[in-house]
Amino acid sequence: MKYRHNLNIGIRAIEVFFKVCKSYLKLTKSFRGLSFDAQTAHVAIVFTRYTMLSLENRFNLDVRSIGELFYWTCDELADITYQESYLLLIELMLSVCQDILQLSEEKMVVLLEQFFQNLPAMIKSSLKPCA
Repeated sequence: MKYRHNLNIGIRAIEVFFKVCKSYLKLTKSFRGLSFDAQTAHVAIVFTRYTMLSLENRFNLDVRSIGELFYWTCDELADITYQESYLLLIELMLSVCQDILQLSEEKMVVLLEQFFQNLPAMIKSSLKPCA
């Protein structure tokens, strides 16, 4: 019985689709081309217009749609810069080394200098402005 109910909903949706396409999007009356390619293109354009209108309707009326929320969230989250990400990693490395290895401040400075000396040139040049 459930299958029959879903089938009836699908049939009604198709009927609404064709009614809108014929009445409001002028599927049958606005085009008079005789070539098969032109007719196919016209039908594809009408169906695309219907799809765009349906999506817009859903975004504006359907409570399940989050619409612009994803983009607002992305705007709120600032991207971390290349330099900031390296500095965070270096600070983490230093704190872990100090906790685990119990190194003195002088040895930490030597470790950090060795680390910077062994970095590739591209990374060194990008980190110089923040040093």
